Amino acid sequence: MPNPTATPSDSCTGPVRPPAPAPSAAPLAGVATMAASGLSNQVGAAIGSLAFPVIGPAGVVAVRQYVAALVLLAVGRPRPRDFTWAQWQPILGLAVVFGTMNLSLYTAIDRIGLGLAVTLEFLGPLTIALATARRRVDAFCAVIAAAGVVTLMRPQPSTDYLGLGLGLLAACCWASYILLNRSVGRRVPGAQGSATAAALSALMFLPVGVAVVLRQPPTAAAVGCAVAAGVLSSAVPYLADLFTLRRVPAQAFGLFMSVNPLLAALVGRIGLGQHLGWTQWASIAAVVAANTLSILVRRG
Repeated sequence: MPNPTATPSDSCTGPVRPPAPAPSAAPLAGVATMAASGLSNQVGAAIGSLAFPVIGPAGVVAVRQYVAALVLLAVGRPRPRDFTWAQWQPILGLAVVFGTMNLSLYTAIDRIGLGLAVTLEFLGPLTIALATARRRVDAFCAVIAAAGVVTLMRPQPSTDYLGLGLGLLAACCWASYILLNRSVGRRVPGAQGSATAAALSALMFLPVGVAVVLRQPPTAAAVGCAVAAGVLSSAVPYLADLFTLRRVPAQAFGLFMSVNPLLAALVGRIGLGQHLGWTQWASIAAVVAANTLSILVRRG
C-alpha cells in the first residue's frame, strides 16, 4: 500500500526526489525506520480487516482515506486556489486512483487474504520498473514474476477469481498512482498536490461513510480498527518515509519495498491465521525475487 511521499527508485516513485543522504546520517536508523514502516503498513491492513464483518472493506477504506487526508493536509498545507487547470488535471486523476486502489486492495484482502492481495498489488510498481528498463536481466525478472503470478492464478476449485481480479486492479491503480505522482511532482510544489488529492479522495468517500453508518451503525471496536488502519497504514508510513528518504539511498529504499509482499504474508499468517500453501509462498518469493534482482543489478 503506497504512500504519497514514497519515492524510491525502480519500484515506486513519488512527487519529490529526496536529496542524497548526508555522509553523517545514521544508516541503522534508516533501516530500522524502513522496517517499522513496512511492518506498520501491513499490521494496519490486518487490523483494518478485523472491522470487515461490521463495516465492510468500503467502510474501512473510507475511514483510512479520512485519516490520510488529515495527515497530508497538516503536512502539505496546500493552496488549491492557486492551482492552474494543468495542475488540477493530474491531482484529480490521483484522487480517483488513490481511492480506487485502496478499495480494490482491501476488498481483495477480504476475499483472498493479506499476503496474496499485497503480492498482486505489488505487480504495479514492478511492471513500471521492468517496462522502463532495457536490459536482458529485466526480461529475466519479468519471466520470474510472470511465473509467480501464473502459479497464483492457476485454476483450482477454491480459486476466488474476483478476489484475484481485484488484486490485479489494485496493481493497475498503483502503477497509475506512480505515473500520476510523477506528473503531480513536476507541476505542484512540495506535498501540496498529494495533500489535495488525498482530501478529494476523502470527500469522494463521504457518501460511503454515510451509507455504512445508515446501513448498520458501526461498533466502537470496528471504528477503532478502521482508525488504526488509517494511522498505521497511512500516517505512520508517510512520516517514516520522510525520515527514511533523508538517510538511505533511494535504491536501498526501493530494495526494502520489495519485502512488503513477504511481510504481508507473514502478518496474515501470524496475526490473522491465514495459511498459505507452498506454491503460494513460492509465488510470493518469485515476485519479491524479481524486484530484488532488478534493483540489485541496477545498483551494480
